[in-house]
Amino acid sequence: MRNKILAGMGAIALLTLPITAHVFMPGQATADSSESYRQLNLFGDVFERVRADYVREVTDQELIEAAINGMLTSLDPHSSFLNKKNYTDMKVQTRGQFGGLGIQVTMENGYVKVISPIDDTPAFRAGVKAGDLVTHIDGEAVLGLTLSQAVEKMRGKVNTSIDLTIRRTGEEKALEISITRAIIKVQSVKYRTEGNAAYIRITSFSEQTEKGLKKALIKLSEELGDKMTGVVLDLRRNPGGLLDQAVLVSDAFLDRGEIVSTRGKDNKNVQRFTARDGDLSSGKPVVVLIDGGSASASEIVAGALQDHKRAIIMGTKSFGKGSVQTIMPLSAGTAMRLTTSLYYTPSGRSIQKLGITPDILVPQAKVELLEASPRRSEASLRNAIHNGNGKKTDKPADASKDKPADGTKPAAGDAAKKEEKPQDYQLSRAVDLLQGISLYQNPAAE
Repeated sequence: MRNKILAGMGAIALLTLPITAHVFMPGQATADSSESYRQLNLFGDVFERVRADYVREVTDQELIEAAINGMLTSLDPHSSFLNKKNYTDMKVQTRGQFGGLGIQVTMENGYVKVISPIDDTPAFRAGVKAGDLVTHIDGEAVLGLTLSQAVEKMRGKVNTSIDLTIRRTGEEKALEISITRAIIKVQSVKYRTEGNAAYIRITSFSEQTEKGLKKALIKLSEELGDKMTGVVLDLRRNPGGLLDQAVLVSDAFLDRGEIVSTRGKDNKNVQRFTARDGDLSSGKPVVVLIDGGSASASEIVAGALQDHKRAIIMGTKSFGKGSVQTIMPLSAGTAMRLTTSLYYTPSGRSIQKLGITPDILVPQAKVELLEASPRRSEASLRNAIHNGNGKKTDKPADASKDKPADGTKPAAGDAAKKEEKPQDYQLSRAVDLLQGISLYQNPAAE
């Protein structure tokens, strides 16, 4: 049985969909069948020459698997052969727990490109960032390896270390990062309140994502009650996952309409996914945060909510992976991942290589509080008129009083208070936007 999936990135997450197998009937042979047989004979000749004359012993299995993988990887960055181990690992990863570094990857110009580190994983804590190019693994060059081979080298026993050489945009020198492998347990949905906004972060689209989203919306709605200004749906650094979960997450905020469609080689073969009645957020305003690490299933959600004008998309342009892969089981517990279609947002646009452009462009930034300089006010002017309401006027603030007279640094407690500041500029903007919408929709009674 073949399963049509929307792959998250490279060697990781998937999206399940049914697929109809095309069956070739006798008599369908084309005019170039004889040429195909000649090419297959050529392959057989090369195979035999390698077996006979190559400088070292190689097994038939190695040669055939390499040939299959070479054929698939030459098509696009996401098609590949999955040996028995890789196929098993892939199925485990969709359940939300696996061993490794905690990064989603693809191939770009012969190097392993990091789509996104997964939150709270060894790679995330080590400082690996979306867009990083891995050039060496434990000192061995990545050039010449397939994606599957590179991923296999990055896997290993839990608590063992691995050294990655990384090229990062903006850095003149290569970075050397050491990471200790661990069991990766992905909590796909995290949530909390941010002021009066419901903040929900989806790190990946696994089998439990929809349930986690529903739980988050119920809990936060109960906690905030009528004060809730809206929902911030954070899809930053989310590399994708299961297609059915992307559809269900989109459906949670939509009452009707198309969510996504897929089209293969035959444009007549179109699959459409539509929303069911019922908005779990009760029509509250929604802001979706995206960035360059938001890919695949994340882009389906952002594109659907953007096209239906159900949410304001904020952040930076997404990754731009608009293709669907089909996992096709083969013999001996192996499988192949083959790109079989592109997906389209409700308005009919393909985001392949283009990404989702935010409605409001907000680059990530570091927020710092500047020390206030002394300012003059009416109260500081000589002979200023008394206010006449019986209240004493406040004396103008003197910035010098914030500093110890002896010139020493402020106490640690004072410094800590001054350093209390929002660290996530994009999230702060999203919360402020929801607050502004709430004030506009519900002006205070005069």
